[in-house]
Order: sequence, then C-alpha cells, then structure tokens
Amino acid sequence: MNLLSNLIRPYLYARYGLHRMTNTGAFRRDRVRTIHTSAQPQWNSLKQAVWRYHIKQFHESSCSVASVVSCINAIRSLENNDIHPISQTDILDRVTTGHWKERMSDRGYRGRRGLPLPLLGQVVKDSITAYDLKVRTVDIVQTPKHAPAKAPVHALLKSRLGDFDRHGNGLIITHFDQGALVPTLNIPHISPVGAYDSTTERVTILDVDPEQENPYQVDFGTFYKGLSCDYHRVFEAFGYGSGGYVYIQIR
Repeated sequence: MNLLSNLIRPYLYARYGLHRMTNTGAFRRDRVRTIHTSAQPQWNSLKQAVWRYHIKQFHESSCSVASVVSCINAIRSLENNDIHPISQTDILDRVTTGHWKERMSDRGYRGRRGLPLPLLGQVVKDSITAYDLKVRTVDIVQTPKHAPAKAPVHALLKSRLGDFDRHGNGLIITHFDQGALVPTLNIPHISPVGAYDSTTERVTILDVDPEQENPYQVDFGTFYKGLSCDYHRVFEAFGYGSGGYVYIQIR
C-alpha cells in the first residue's frame, strides 16, 4: 500500500487537477447528468428491485460489496417478495472467495484491496451459489480499449443493456475508471447499471460511492470508455489490468 500511496496518488491528484483547470475529462460540460428520480417501470420487476436495494459502500475499498449485495438482494426479491435484505457484513461473513473480507480492511489482504474484474466475477458466482439463487449464467467480460464502434463487444453490451432496461433479463455490474465518468480520481471502481435509454444511448449508473449522492447518466461512448480504460500500470501490482463488466443473466 505504501507503493500505491507514494507513486500513484500524486499522479492521480495531478491528473484530477489538470482536468479540473482545463474543463476536460469528466469536467467537460454536459458530460454527466444527475438523476433525481428513480426509473422503475411497473412491468420491469428486476429494474425496480435493483433501484430499491441499491446501497452505498461502507468503506473506501468496498464498492464491490455494495454492488454485489444490491444485485443479490434484487434477485432474491424476485424469488421471494417478502425477503429480509442481506447486509454487506452478512455477505462478507458468508462468501470468503479471494479473501474478500480481508480485502475490504484498511490493510487489505497482503496489501491488496478491492476486487479486480476476474475476482469480482468469481465472487458474484459464489454469492449466487451461497444464497441458492436461480440464474442462467454469469459472464465476465473484459472490454477492449481499441474496439471499433461496431465491434461485437459493443453490440453485445448494448443488447444486454437494452434487455435489462426493457425486459429485466439480466443485471450488469460494471468495473470502470470512475474518473472517466464523473469528476473524481481516475481509480478502479465498481457499481451496477440502473437503466439504459436505447433512443439516446444514455446509461444510468447506480454509483455506490457515498460521494455520488444520486445516480447519474452518461452517453454510451463515455460509458464504454470508462469500462475499457487500462488502469495505471502501478495498479497492475495489485491485480488491476483493465475494466469490463459482469453480466448476470436471469432469464
């Protein structure tokens, strides 16, 4: 962790300051739109549920816990309307994959905090098993940085976003560069998707960061850029290569 503090944080704050002074990056005007009302159509019970059970992370490195708990509770509510939501503490005590609980502490597990994308996917799978939930598949998808706009990975992601928003067929947990979407540091972050407008191609993020008080919308191009960022090479020492998403197919 000393390596992270001494090498990466000065770079992150310098980059943040440059973007702020020059109105570039996430500081560009109209880059992000804050959502003040929830989007919960009556016909989409899964979408209603993920908004209802959306929570904020309890620790600076626990975005994975809040994201996974939100989605697990949403799925559980579809199978049993009268559920008692599990807490972040509950799931950390029950799912031990990758020393998840230790990674959420101040010291981390052997200096490693948070969850890289592959480990996030495994934690999602094991959480579904631990709570005996019925889902079809869990897909862990890395998003290539230089994929052309009409590449299959773009088309598949848009299709899954649309299926979630219109039909409630599956949930998407994103692993992205938070500073590429909102005015904050460029660090790996995890949060679920809350909505997608296929007409405007704007994606709503249910950000679990307490500093992001409300959900927000970004256009698909910005959204994909956040997912496909190659994290700073210093993060590689902690297992972070690049972002992507975990898709939980319900139907």
